[in-house]
Amino acid sequence: MRHATPLRRTLTALLATTLLAGGVLLGQTATAEPAAAATVTCNIEKLRADARKERDRANRLKHLGARTEARKALARADALENRARQCADADDNSRPPLWR
Repeated sequence: MRHATPLRRTLTALLATTLLAGGVLLGQTATAEPAAAATVTCNIEKLRADARKERDRANRLKHLGARTEARKALARADALENRARQCADADDNSRPPLWR
């Protein structure tokens, strides 16, 4: 570096600093959480209560003879139960990230 001019040293240092800062910004962008990945909360008891209501509705419709609507209500009840089970499993099995 003895033969380098002060301008060349300055430009080299400026270039190295710029590359380092750009790498840090790029690294932060790649590891940042996207805005769409917000935390999702489930009210498991409400989901189960809604499923019970749908099952009761399906039973009433079945007794009235509306079998197609009863099947649809049972399908909605099954979907609500499945969602409640998924939320309960997610609550039981989720761990916080290591860096927090």
